[in-house]
Amino acid sequence: MTILTRLFALGFLLSLAWPCLAGQQQAPPASSTTKPGSPQLGKSQPPTDSTTRSKSSTGDAVPRDYVIGPSDVIEIAVWNNEAVSRTVPVRPDGKISLQLINDVQAAGMTPMQLRDSLSQALASYVQNPEVSVIVREVHSFKVSVMGEVKEPGRFDLTGRVTVLDVLAMAKGLTQYADKNKIAVLRREQGVTRTIPVEYQRLLSSDLTNGRENFLVQPDDIIVVR
Repeated sequence: MTILTRLFALGFLLSLAWPCLAGQQQAPPASSTTKPGSPQLGKSQPPTDSTTRSKSSTGDAVPRDYVIGPSDVIEIAVWNNEAVSRTVPVRPDGKISLQLINDVQAAGMTPMQLRDSLSQALASYVQNPEVSVIVREVHSFKVSVMGEVKEPGRFDLTGRVTVLDVLAMAKGLTQYADKNKIAVLRREQGVTRTIPVEYQRLLSSDLTNGRENFLVQPDDIIVVR
């Protein structure tokens, strides 16, 4: 075979092999895989433990002087004692049930008062008990609004709320409401007491001579005639 023929054959073979060689020399694409636990762009990540918060049914923080009532849900935590620690509802009779000490009165107390009561009761069974009480859900603080308001009903409250606040929750007075005939009906020691609401004076800037915008209490009924 002549030299010219050999060169022609070698060139033909190189022309066939060149696309494969060129493809192998290209840089491999960047890996799309990510390490376990690393964030991925374009995708929302679940919050970490430090930002996750438990939410009560009310969504609002309960003030320290809140008075526990029936149907509220409270968390009792005793340090290093999971057998006693638990989350319990307050029964209609105002009591809760815990191991070791059985039934305990909870309604009518603030969380701090209940903590002290539980600490004293557990002292006979647990050495130096460290107790914490947290109100997780509020269901006992209810106030009713009836009469000439735009949205009458029964409202769940979580803390300090005034008469005007509750009227605002009821979307205000109707055009037929008599602003001089608004009263709060409050049950005290078995007797219903009528507390007049000086609506016009409450809305004015001068409150020096009028009844202050007082706080409502559980089971109050606001009547607008």
